Amino acid sequence: MPEGRILRAILSRTPAASHALIGPGDDAAVIATPSGSVVATTDTLVHGPDFRLAWSSGYDLGWKSAAVNLADVAAMGARPTALLVALAVPRELRVSFVERLADGFRDACAALAPGCAVVGGDLTVSDTLTVAVTALGDLEGRAAVTRSGARPGDVVAVAGELGHAARGLAVLFGRFRDGDVPVPVDPAALAAGEREAVNAQLRPSPPIGLGAVAATAGATAMMDISDGLAIDARRMAAASGVSIALDSALLGADPARALAGGEDHALLATFPEGLLPPAFRAIGRVRAAGDEDLLCDEQPVDLSGWDPYRDWDSAAG
Repeated sequence: MPEGRILRAILSRTPAASHALIGPGDDAAVIATPSGSVVATTDTLVHGPDFRLAWSSGYDLGWKSAAVNLADVAAMGARPTALLVALAVPRELRVSFVERLADGFRDACAALAPGCAVVGGDLTVSDTLTVAVTALGDLEGRAAVTRSGARPGDVVAVAGELGHAARGLAVLFGRFRDGDVPVPVDPAALAAGEREAVNAQLRPSPPIGLGAVAATAGATAMMDISDGLAIDARRMAAASGVSIALDSALLGADPARALAGGEDHALLATFPEGLLPPAFRAIGRVRAAGDEDLLCDEQPVDLSGWDPYRDWDSAAG
């Protein structure tokens, strides 16, 4: 099919955002920004290291591609307003797959960030399916919440799930491979808990709206947990010049997986004492910088997290 027909198939499934003054079809989109500032982020998902077509449907991939970018906007305390999507698509990929990908983008925006929509992008051909997304957001007059503002005495808190996506990845690698080759998921072979975990990996649902809630409540620092609590908490501690002490009893039933597992895209934030919003749960405290930037139960944390330059198999454990 020619490019124009493929683009029309995608755009017919992604209605324009109400604040898009100019949407898809011109050289660039024009987005109204009442606050006068724009939050912008970008993320790329590549077949192989980031997803496997044997496991992810087009709908799953569209949903996840939207969700991971929406979470980055939310982590700044902003409301997502628009997505720009660049697709590099193999010639042999069916148009129906791309249409379902567009459906995933549309439904993820509607469910996680109402009012946000795809407003444009690019389409090219490639041997490797690649989805690159730029997300924009509006701070609505609030100051951005960065990862560098945590202060000694602050409560460390999280909103969203920890370790569920990592468990789902472990199920996929453990149950749905023929040697090193991924095979399609058989839903009937999954127990209820496994099905939820696999869905958390393939179609995450981060608490996007809680980013603005945290900013309004007085969060001093915030970021989304994309690569695992341990590595991302270390990043926050380093950026803020502090140490973070976690309590394993507050991390759920599987603290090790909560620490090491990524891709849930929960929000990690710090708050002054007494300002913790109801949707966030405390998991530790911020301390003055010490010999270790991250402790759990007063012990150094050796676990790392997702690193794109390691073999993907190592993240499935």
